[in-house]
Amino acid sequence: MLRRKKMKYSRNWENCVEVRDSQIHGKGIFAASFIPKGELILVIEGEVIDGNECERREEEEDNVYIFWNGDECYIDTNKFGKIRYINHDCDPNCEVLDRDEGSLNLVSARDIYPEEEITIDYGYDEIYEDCTCRTCLLDSQNNSKAS
Repeated sequence: MLRRKKMKYSRNWENCVEVRDSQIHGKGIFAASFIPKGELILVIEGEVIDGNECERREEEEDNVYIFWNGDECYIDTNKFGKIRYINHDCDPNCEVLDRDEGSLNLVSARDIYPEEEITIDYGYDEIYEDCTCRTCLLDSQNNSKAS
């Protein structure tokens, strides 16, 4: 989910993350070193598109990596950087914050440890009835054991 908040960061941690195979889905972004809470990890950049083009791409194309940037502004990151490999979790360790019309910031929402996968909340609860992310599956397993 997009949060509109302007912040200053001590550094850009992009060189401290790497793309590799993920247990969540396909490939993912992983911390290569400790990243403190509240730090800029990546600048999310891509092609700025409107709502109609966003809908067309979501309906007609596979592997769509589009971020909403407010009102009718969307950023398609399909051909830009590591961000297209970020996976979903309902209890994410990162959040997406406003930067400007053509870009967003991926910021650590808590301390992230080496080898930990970087995740965001895709907002699945607004789209799907049941989420199958790691957190929801673990919660479901724990609830069934307690019954």
